[in-house]
Amino acid sequence: MKKLLVTLLVAATSINFVACGSSDKGDGNKGEENVSTSSSATDEKVTLKVQAEKEWMPYYEKVKETIVEKYPNATIELIETGSFDHLDVLDQTDATNSDVADVFALPADRLYGLAKNQVLAAMPADEMAEEVGGFADFDNGLGGNFQIDGEYLAFPYNIETLIGYVNVENAKTANIDTTQNIEFTDLGYNQILTTVHDAWYGVAFTNSADFELLAKELTSDATKEWADLTDEQKSLFEGLYNYWKAHKENNTSLWDKDAAGGYIDEQFKTGGSDVIKIDGPWATSSVSELVGSADNMEIIPLSQITFNGQPLKHWKGGWGLGINARCEENEAQMEVAEAFIKEIVNPENAKELFDATGKVLENATIADYEGIDELQLKVIEATYASYEVAENRPLFSEYGQVWETWQNALLSWSAKNPANAEEAYKEVKASFDGMMANFN
Repeated sequence: MKKLLVTLLVAATSINFVACGSSDKGDGNKGEENVSTSSSATDEKVTLKVQAEKEWMPYYEKVKETIVEKYPNATIELIETGSFDHLDVLDQTDATNSDVADVFALPADRLYGLAKNQVLAAMPADEMAEEVGGFADFDNGLGGNFQIDGEYLAFPYNIETLIGYVNVENAKTANIDTTQNIEFTDLGYNQILTTVHDAWYGVAFTNSADFELLAKELTSDATKEWADLTDEQKSLFEGLYNYWKAHKENNTSLWDKDAAGGYIDEQFKTGGSDVIKIDGPWATSSVSELVGSADNMEIIPLSQITFNGQPLKHWKGGWGLGINARCEENEAQMEVAEAFIKEIVNPENAKELFDATGKVLENATIADYEGIDELQLKVIEATYASYEVAENRPLFSEYGQVWETWQNALLSWSAKNPANAEEAYKEVKASFDGMMANFN
């Protein structure tokens, strides 16, 4: 990607030469000597722009102080902006855009698109991991997800998966024992509310039945005839169909993609019907507000919820921290950028990071969160437990078409009114047949 970057820089009418600054679990020496220095970086003036969301700013300010102490000639500017907003600007422009940060967060599924646009600098992520510590198997964890053609284009930030939030009072009212496995299909239609038509949540159900929405070889179980599905896969759609049918008959908003979120939040409040809200660790604060107090909430691993007897399994998702490709030719700037990244994910800072961002580190253990709020600790424990049994997340670019294809298929049920699960599945098959035609 260096040749393209040189071309872009030469062609640019205005070049800012402060450039880079215009921006499992395992043992090991975690946090020790996690920021290395060299004469080049400590002696040269380096300017760095770092993207951070509003809630992250206090934590990033502390990281900035640590790095500036080690690199006194470094000038670091924090850009307060949403991660997806920042990535959208980067997608619409290029690596030389002075409004784009030099260090920024990115979800793993955006890596291939960013790599294709050649806006990410390669970094020695495996060496950085050794210095940071805590990674039990770097290449078979998030680290491997950020490697393309032998180059690491981002460094692991946080793991991401789904967990279950329990409203204790609602569970008591419904007489549901949430200390045991909870069979989804045995509950009332409104006692676990989740948008299964959104593939982000829906894959937890499809994964439980080994139903592959799209494989890397560009094949899909959703193009099979009903008769060719396994018994478990047929049961999957029977369960999803019955779930939809009950909400249709009771005229709820769950199958309205715009209104579903508000409906779920309202029903999860104490006195509502929803006993368990499926969400991620980042939602802890907002979910706590819905139930009234932390004392009225318990946390369970997603796998404690079963569907047709099979544990729900989400993805081993995650985020990374990338460096803008415009920094790649300046060793001092790269060093400061790498140092900033290593300090963000320093497991010694795990508690502070979670407090500010809701992010759970891959390279930390429960011991690193000692002293954290009891509810937060339960969230972190459930996140690690859910992640352990989750499926590897598909990261190839074609998978991006699955989101709309799955959602449109399931939402179509409300208009098509299928008479049974087989008829409902035909709508799914038709949507995926259309999607697969795009790959031919």
